[in-house]
Amino acid sequence: MQNTTKSLTSLAIAGLIAAGLSLPSNDVQAAKKGFEKCYGVAKKGKNDCGTSKHSCAGMATIDADAEEWVYVPEGTCEKIVGGSITKPKA
Repeated sequence: MQNTTKSLTSLAIAGLIAAGLSLPSNDVQAAKKGFEKCYGVAKKGKNDCGTSKHSCAGMATIDADAEEWVYVPEGTCEKIVGGSITKPKA
C-alpha cells in the first residue's frame, strides 16, 4: 500500500512539473487588454514578469533596468521618462 501511495504521489508531482513546462514562455503570453508592456520604468522588485535574467514578477534587482517591464495603460508608456514599448536588444 505504501509503495502505491508513493508511486501515485510521484506521478502527480511529475504531471504538475510537466504541465508547468508546457506553458508558453512569459514573452509569448498575451498582454492585458487595454495595457501595454513598458520597458525601463520598473522599480526594484516591482516588475510584472520575467526577463532573460529571471523568470518571475517582482525579481527586478535595480530601478529602471531597460529589460524590466510593467503593464501600463495603452498610450502612456512613452510619456514616462525612460519608458519604451520596444523590447531592448539583448
